Amino acid sequence: MNESVREQVGEEEWAVRVDLAACYRLIAMYGWDDLVFTHISARVPGPDEHFLINAYGMLFEEMTASSLVKVDLAGEKVLASPYPINPAGFVIHSAVHEARPDVGCVLHTHTKAGVAVSAQAEGLLPISQVSLFPFATLAYHDYEGIALNDEEKPRLVADLGNNNAFILRNHGLLTTGPTIPDAFLMMYVMETACQTQLMAQAAGGELIHVPQPIVEGIQAQTEMVLKGLGGQLAWPGLLRKLDRLDASFRD
Repeated sequence: MNESVREQVGEEEWAVRVDLAACYRLIAMYGWDDLVFTHISARVPGPDEHFLINAYGMLFEEMTASSLVKVDLAGEKVLASPYPINPAGFVIHSAVHEARPDVGCVLHTHTKAGVAVSAQAEGLLPISQVSLFPFATLAYHDYEGIALNDEEKPRLVADLGNNNAFILRNHGLLTTGPTIPDAFLMMYVMETACQTQLMAQAAGGELIHVPQPIVEGIQAQTEMVLKGLGGQLAWPGLLRKLDRLDASFRD
């Protein structure tokens, strides 16, 4: 009888697997998934450069801790899995993980609102309170086609720099964080800001921009609001919500 994934990994990795599966379920719950075509990856704790990413072909609402595929920086499986991974997705994720050891999670979406704002010349505008939070850590990368080319990696990581909110022009949104909850919270903020911007633009009339001194001071205010917990402030409640709806992500 084959060993289960749970029996083959340590407690720390299993905890990351549960959080990552939960993140996939949350993306589906909020309607930010794109069939099977976007990705969330997470660094496996420990000295090895190993990462977890979705099984290509599974819907986000189906993701479980056991179904996540463990790979190295070359995209090669380091734990047996019957599932493939999306090569286009891993080009982006491996580039960020290799360049940013501080990043524990990379989250990428193709939402309608995110893609629409990514196609606007001015990008994300400081026109709402929620839009301010990414501004202290926001960067842009120009579109170079479907991400299959390793030669794009240096340009992508150079544009990202040390930021955690990334708009991929004509493509979508990407967020990073030291933990899965941090990357998810930044995506929640980014997605909400993009939706709000499109609604304000559709309503017509002149948009009021938040004064620049307020935009520049948002980082200190963010730390006060989050009480030093970052994404972990909301994460336990989100897990409780998922458990009430369907706890199979933990399998």
